[in-house]
Amino acid sequence: MIPVIDLSKEYGLVLEGGGAKGAYQIGAWKALKEAGVKIKGVAGTSVGALNGALICMGDLEQAEKLWKTIAYSKVMDVDDQLMARLFDKEKLKPDVLRSTLKDIFRMLGDGGADIAPLKNLIEENIDEERIRNSPMEFYSCTYSVTDRRELEVDMKAVPEGQMQDMLLASSYLPVFKNEKLHGKTYMDGGITNVLPVNTLLDRGYENLILIRIFGVGHEKRIMIPDEVTVLEIAPRSSLGSMLQFDSAKSRRNMRMGYYDALRMLYGLEGKIYYIEQKEEECYYLNQLIGISSEVTRHVLEVYKREPETELSLRQYLEKVLPQIAAELKLGNSWSYRTLYLTMLEATARIFRIGKYHIYTAEELREAVRKKAQGNELPRELPAFVHVILNQL
Repeated sequence: MIPVIDLSKEYGLVLEGGGAKGAYQIGAWKALKEAGVKIKGVAGTSVGALNGALICMGDLEQAEKLWKTIAYSKVMDVDDQLMARLFDKEKLKPDVLRSTLKDIFRMLGDGGADIAPLKNLIEENIDEERIRNSPMEFYSCTYSVTDRRELEVDMKAVPEGQMQDMLLASSYLPVFKNEKLHGKTYMDGGITNVLPVNTLLDRGYENLILIRIFGVGHEKRIMIPDEVTVLEIAPRSSLGSMLQFDSAKSRRNMRMGYYDALRMLYGLEGKIYYIEQKEEECYYLNQLIGISSEVTRHVLEVYKREPETELSLRQYLEKVLPQIAAELKLGNSWSYRTLYLTMLEATARIFRIGKYHIYTAEELREAVRKKAQGNELPRELPAFVHVILNQL
């Protein structure tokens, strides 16, 4: 595949705050690194600052290991089973849920969660010397309660030995027990600037890549100058709670970040799947109309059109396909390509085809057909499924 972005340019990377959702950013960085994207500088808030430090260190293996083995007890002084029960509340009986919540509120009532484990995590994984020697610029955002102002911290300019503390300063979520750092009190940078785009804009960056995780916080309204290019990598499925420090969830979010970054890098199509688009519009029209007479009759019947006339094809094109497009919520500006790919994705989802793989349209259709092969298809399936399969 050929990247659709200019790999000759240097990019500024903006990492949003969002707690446990941050695993997504490391997956996205892996794809950027593999593609050869040059990163000039990083600006991050909260977990984005922590991941920014890992990116400046350049050690992808270490970053992946951190997130693959993350646990509630590695961030807060809590019981992993207790926290897991809280986030699996759908399966809890009401009395057990009440008891679990009572334990959580008791912990918060004592001033918040003790984050000594987070301090240890930062100490074990962040190498200040490697960051200072990195060719990347590195900025973090926090809020100084003591000074009552937002801070944009040039991490390479902080006094020797204080970098790890300033990473912690950016990550003081309201549920954490807050302690003074070097005589000052800080709060999570997301309170004032969860997505620090302005930090790099103000320093002259003209090519930005934003890795979104939609954390809780204040997102500043930024006017983007005409000469600035902003690319975005963002999830289309939920990343879970920002406090859900669960290794299985993190591995899943890293994989999603990796493939969503590939979508941006290589211009992949698809809302659910990742589809390498190689064909012209006429290809998709031919896929839509090149179906058997049996399937055509069935589709016309479903949409209450008269199947036995010489106008069947015209009815199918002018009446039925727009109805299918409306059912799939494509709006009025759909093309044969967008309609076919949306039908294909919806069919693949019905047959539970694996999501994390790069397909061509033909490969995804063949994966669906292989799954359906030998099975009697219920006629109550959406009509468009039979168009994709070209069988009843």
